Amino acid sequence: MELERRRVLRMGGAIAAGAGLTGLTACSGTGDTGASGAAGPKDKGRIAVWSWQGPAAEMKSLVPEFNKKYPEIEVTVEDIGNPAIWDKITTGLAAGGQGLADVLHIGVDYLPGYVEKFPGGLADLGPLGANAHRDSFAPGMWQTVSPDGKRVNALPWEANSAGFYYRADLFEKAGVDVGALQTWEETIEAGKEIKSKTGAHLLGIDKPASQADAANFFQMLLQLQGTFYFNLAGDITLDSPEAVKAMTLIKTMNDAGLVSDLAGGWNALMSSLKEGTAAVLPMPTWFGGIIEEQVPGEAGKWKVRLPPAVRRGGSTAATVNSTHLAVAGSSKQQAAAWTFIEFVLTRPASQVQIYRGKGIAPALMKAYDDAVFHEPSAFFGGQKKGEVFLEALKAPSPAFNYTADYARALKLVTDAQSKVLLAGADPAKVLKEAADQLSRQTGRKVSR
Repeated sequence: MELERRRVLRMGGAIAAGAGLTGLTACSGTGDTGASGAAGPKDKGRIAVWSWQGPAAEMKSLVPEFNKKYPEIEVTVEDIGNPAIWDKITTGLAAGGQGLADVLHIGVDYLPGYVEKFPGGLADLGPLGANAHRDSFAPGMWQTVSPDGKRVNALPWEANSAGFYYRADLFEKAGVDVGALQTWEETIEAGKEIKSKTGAHLLGIDKPASQADAANFFQMLLQLQGTFYFNLAGDITLDSPEAVKAMTLIKTMNDAGLVSDLAGGWNALMSSLKEGTAAVLPMPTWFGGIIEEQVPGEAGKWKVRLPPAVRRGGSTAATVNSTHLAVAGSSKQQAAAWTFIEFVLTRPASQVQIYRGKGIAPALMKAYDDAVFHEPSAFFGGQKKGEVFLEALKAPSPAFNYTADYARALKLVTDAQSKVLLAGADPAKVLKEAADQLSRQTGRKVSR
């Protein structure tokens, strides 16, 4: 079910990362996996592909067209399920690649951990031809899959940008010009007007962090500033000035009574959406489809724009999550597996078909030449929703280093946020404590 797929993976990838606490980090994974794959022929062979729900169905639908060009490559696409796929990949990598499929669908939060803990577990796609496509994807995406600029661990599939979905009717009722909001400070002031005149909160957060994705908004505010929980060297930046600024904004909103409590995670979010308790949903590209599915009767009331900047003149664009296709290092059919990946991810027609089927936003920039990304949306008041997010994808965007310790960082961040939201804690103090604790847990240096 597509709704379930998106719920589990895309809320910042956080639930999958949480599973990593008992998956990736529980495995020793301190040496080479012993994977002994082989390239094999590029136009014949039998390959298996692991994915989940919607993307698995879309890849299956591409197989007949693929086989017109490559009739001697037999492709089996398996829907492993999400989050089940993460444990299954982890188990296979820990066993030296035994039992792994040839093609693996991997989230941005898991890729660095697999690469760090299981050297050789994923094939280097560079020798197979990946470098020919290094300039084909949204800015920042190539460094995500090839952080050292040499080895290519995977190829980008989707790229979700930060979005600002809002109830246009509530803003209008409150007399607020949403297009004039340049910063989150201005948005907080607008939120006070909205709360006063409509009763709606500005936005919602899972205050007690009942689910692992409770820090999505905080993470978005970080990424809008071009920063993350770690820098590209892997040092901890949980208490950077940008992080303190982000958490202080959240505290200011909460202290003003503008944040509703979404304790319970996804179900609470869906209830809030249906009840109209929040004027803004600061969510990625994909969430527009969820709004249409959940409140079809509100067509015309919703609109979308890019988020306000954290600081005046700052960026309003950020690629907040993504997924990729990789080849198992143990695969005996690496060349044929690469042929399939190349067909799916670098051929615009493939990505357009997938977008039409499941709304998965491609990282492949040439795909956006298709009219489907420039069509007015009746639900969103005639807006060309695809163009809003295309603007973000075209903007300069740094790569973010999730590292193998993202799950640990995420847990400490959500705990810190709960202290701020529920006990009024000082953002700088709790983030410093979180950074120091993460350093003790991981041995990583804190960058200050």
